[in-house]
Amino acid sequence: MTVPSTTLSSPGPNGSRFSRGPGFSEFQGRPELRVAVLTVHGCPVVRAGEKDAGGMNVYVLATVKELASRGVRVDVFTRSHDPADPQIIDLAPGARVIHLKAGAVRPEKNAVYDLLPEFTDRVADFVSEEGGEYDVIVSHYWLSGLVGEKLATRWALPHVTSFHTLAEIKRRARPGEMEVPERATGERQIARNSDRVIAWSAHERDLLAELYGADKDRVLIIPPGVDTKLFRPHDRLKSRRVLGLPEDGKILMYVGRVERLKGIEILIQAVAGMEEEDDVTLLVIGGDEIDPERQRLEQVVDRLGITDRVKFLPSVKQEQLPEYYSAADVCVFPSYYESFGLAALEAMACGTPVVASRVGGLPSIVREGETGYLIPSRCPAAFIQRIEILTINDHLRTLMGRAARERALELSWGVAVDRLLSVFCGLAEERVLDSLEAVGVPAAD
Repeated sequence: MTVPSTTLSSPGPNGSRFSRGPGFSEFQGRPELRVAVLTVHGCPVVRAGEKDAGGMNVYVLATVKELASRGVRVDVFTRSHDPADPQIIDLAPGARVIHLKAGAVRPEKNAVYDLLPEFTDRVADFVSEEGGEYDVIVSHYWLSGLVGEKLATRWALPHVTSFHTLAEIKRRARPGEMEVPERATGERQIARNSDRVIAWSAHERDLLAELYGADKDRVLIIPPGVDTKLFRPHDRLKSRRVLGLPEDGKILMYVGRVERLKGIEILIQAVAGMEEEDDVTLLVIGGDEIDPERQRLEQVVDRLGITDRVKFLPSVKQEQLPEYYSAADVCVFPSYYESFGLAALEAMACGTPVVASRVGGLPSIVREGETGYLIPSRCPAAFIQRIEILTINDHLRTLMGRAARERALELSWGVAVDRLLSVFCGLAEERVLDSLEAVGVPAAD
């Protein structure tokens, strides 16, 4: 091994160079940083809103593309989920998804835990056969975090993790929420052992420290972002015409996974409680007609006698979502818990005010009384009150829509990835300096 120089910008173990400065400009133009991303059950090429696919898939895809645009080389390792998919898919120049076989193609998410040893070996074998190496391992969700721990030890690399959701918080938000027994223990282990944990809000950071024993100094708050060029306001009437939606009346919208934790039934009950003369239509976008939760919700709609006011639509491609968000008067997210709320931020970027539960990371996005409303209770009546304020008052809705767009501009993917890149480069440099010290080379002042 050639001992690297100890200049201010020191070459890393595979030739990469890292500045000691904290700003992104110090890292730009150094294309050799290599990052291994682990997302065992959340492939970024799966459409958000489909079964077990949501904000995490969007997050991984967006951050990987942004990193690649800055010259970082990124490999995303995930389980094969579709026999028709090739093993390797290029996401962008320098970024690719690598599908690895481990167990059945479509097991239940809770069964994936038993496949982790096999998946870990498949990743290691692939990297060994290619002769590749990395500077940082990044994992998403607790399943990937456990794999990340094993590989970080095997490869002597720093490990950065994001949980996206936490078992203990979900359990407290909705008693009866079922998880595999290994999850909470695994999350606690990962939270304590990872070199850095990326939290999306101060709320999540505090809970990681209080409930999981994470070191707050190693938990960094870096909110996700939104593509403000893709998600931008469209003319509301034109959007409705394009989508074949009623041009008259008010449209409420929910976008995301269809599962009980999202609280969609609260929104349906709110629509049922509104006066018929309000002329309100609710669009629920996500999932598909074979999802058990969607079938249950359809029965609720039928029982409440509002089948003419609620429409279920399948998941929509990201490129089409801005048209839907723009067609809505209000987007509503009545979640029992939400680690961040990417769909809420996307709606705001399109100039649509949001009414959401005051839970998790949503208060870090929605500004009460400015870009929408935050509901402190799970009572449909509370949602009705705020929704009606916005649907009745066109001027207020317009003002809040403009403020929502301005707020979204503060949370672009570029801002988020600049901060992530700073973390990755800092850890990679620490590794170089540790290597220098190990061979007796003094670090530069």
